[in-house]
Amino acid sequence: MEPTVVYPARIVRTMDPARPTAEAIAVRGDRIRAVGTVEELLTYPNAVIDDRYAEVVLLPGFVEAHSHAGSGNVWASTYIGLVDRIDPDGRRWPGCRSIEAVLERLREAEAELTDPEEPLLAWSLDPIYFPGDRLVAAHLDRVSTTRPIHVTHTSGHVSTVNSAAMARCGIDASTEVTGVVKDQDGNPNGELQEFAAMALAGELTDGGGLLNINATALRRFSQEGVNTGTTTLTDLGTTILMEDEGVELFRSTVDADFPARINVFHFGAGVGEVALSMPEAAQRLIELRETSTDRLRFGNVKLMLDGSIQGFTARMMEPGYYGDEPNGIWGVAPEEFIEAFRIFHEAGLLIHVHCNGDQTTQLFLDALEAALIAHPRPDHRHTCTHSQLTTQAQYKRMKALGAGANIFANHIWAWGDQHMDITVGPDRAARMNAAATALRIGVPITLHSDTPVTPLGPLQTVKHAVTRLTVSGRVMGEYERISLDDALEAVTLGAAYLLKMDHEIGSLEAGKFADVAVLDADPYEVAPEAVGEIHARGTMVGGQHYASVVEPAGASGADGQ
Repeated sequence: MEPTVVYPARIVRTMDPARPTAEAIAVRGDRIRAVGTVEELLTYPNAVIDDRYAEVVLLPGFVEAHSHAGSGNVWASTYIGLVDRIDPDGRRWPGCRSIEAVLERLREAEAELTDPEEPLLAWSLDPIYFPGDRLVAAHLDRVSTTRPIHVTHTSGHVSTVNSAAMARCGIDASTEVTGVVKDQDGNPNGELQEFAAMALAGELTDGGGLLNINATALRRFSQEGVNTGTTTLTDLGTTILMEDEGVELFRSTVDADFPARINVFHFGAGVGEVALSMPEAAQRLIELRETSTDRLRFGNVKLMLDGSIQGFTARMMEPGYYGDEPNGIWGVAPEEFIEAFRIFHEAGLLIHVHCNGDQTTQLFLDALEAALIAHPRPDHRHTCTHSQLTTQAQYKRMKALGAGANIFANHIWAWGDQHMDITVGPDRAARMNAAATALRIGVPITLHSDTPVTPLGPLQTVKHAVTRLTVSGRVMGEYERISLDDALEAVTLGAAYLLKMDHEIGSLEAGKFADVAVLDADPYEVAPEAVGEIHARGTMVGGQHYASVVEPAGASGADGQ
């Protein structure tokens, strides 16, 4: 008889309102058999105690419903972001606090390359942190005038290349592609905004940029999950599922011992050319969905509508940007988006739509309403992801249409000061990422990191939603702060619900997968500002144990955050 393993803990927080706390969990195979007191659980047949978690805190494994597997691959490029970041191996990378620091980091990386033809690739730049000195080709030419240099911005929606890269890729004054930024003389300055323009330099990044993945990237991505207590991840947008080779990459890597569950979304529109027509893609996804495993899920669709707010490529309704900058760039023509939404909706697939600006939220709602009128579907759970400038009226309409919102709480910290002072102004910034409004109206929500755009770390995300603190210490919209209860539910059951997995994960309940976050401290026993600093020792996924490689903050020789 298979044993029932009882794991006592300092406290178990189940996220199940019927039994919110417990002394221990009991696991049989890959499932939770029961939660309760140690005495209760030892009454189950063939029960044995494993006290490895006796001194720590157990929560349901966190669920990240907007992340990218390319997060495991970006570290092959040179990190030039503003803040310190920890890679999947636990190493801390210092941030670059100025354009000069960025260029010096690039010079160091360039000196290490031996092949003169090899492009220098870097990632995580954001010029909005350096007002008045936006990085362009002229800056990168100070690193090299002969080696192509390609810098991906933090958002993934903009890149900057040097003159050598433009020459190799044929980008010049005659290039007429939306998003190729030109100077006053009509010459491209090296900045490429959104996917059509970025694709012109695609040969430098093997065509995928932050979307590039391989088996190593998937494993490193999963280790980031272990390091942060995250047991279910998403690859929210891949272009490789329409080819058998791409599917096989996922199947051969995400096996029964893989340390996370991954829910893979097909990029259905908004990132350039696709291998199959949309009806063909829908049929293939239906077939792939039937081959899903406990750790690898297929059958969902991501649609891209606009760019990033801090990159000024998000689509805005009146009154637009704070400084009256031009409106952003559609990732896909509205008519094409409506048709794509209809096709995938009628095929019975789950759709998550990238909506940063409120104009894109409006189009999402229009498309959803039209699709439901033509083809009613109960419990569709289509989701507005990012949902950064969604208004109160739009949330009421979202509720009426049965949609959910995956809210980008990490933006409050990462770009809150810039949103108040530069992009949308203090009034609209206070209404951004409006989790409290969504919950008050009754819209199902989750919160996300969009890693590698911001670091994976659900406890950090919880902290941002609860405190709404910016880097400078200001509160960006005090009335949109939510409770710790609501924030933790959002990154457990809330995310599971919007992935249509809440019957399997998201809470510690009998019959669900034994997916657990193992924490050094109880989020309810620390100050809200400190929740994000709680160290995750690792995870349990389907009853299997995985250890973090990040040391606790303050540990001897640690690089932990």
